[in-house]
Amino acid sequence: MRVLHRGTVAFATAAALLTGTAVAAEVRAVPAPVDGSDAGAVTAAAAGERENFGASCGIVVEGSHVTAYCRNPYPDTDRVRLHVECARWWDLDTDSAPVAVAPADYARVTGRCWKEVGSAWITHEPAGRG
Repeated sequence: MRVLHRGTVAFATAAALLTGTAVAAEVRAVPAPVDGSDAGAVTAAAAGERENFGASCGIVVEGSHVTAYCRNPYPDTDRVRLHVECARWWDLDTDSAPVAVAPADYARVTGRCWKEVGSAWITHEPAGRG
């Protein structure tokens, strides 16, 4: 009877550890926003800035390559950056240099991973800053 009790305790401990690991992996696997235009609008509203700012961007992932196509319909220049988070732990995540998208202009920003892409998103910054 004692051996059965120890086996049950060992099984329950292993199940709890595996469940905790699976939950932690799911929490880490939540992707970052694919399109940062909504986040830019929220931060602009919170900072008291004009809400009609920020290029509209679309992100395309093809294998290990990421391309963001941005168009700026507003009268102020927008600096966009592409952030790529790779799926593999050993693959380096990348952040592009800021690319200025002038009013009524268009820009293409690219990034890549060695293997699979985990997530990709765009951040916006007015050209007058930093």
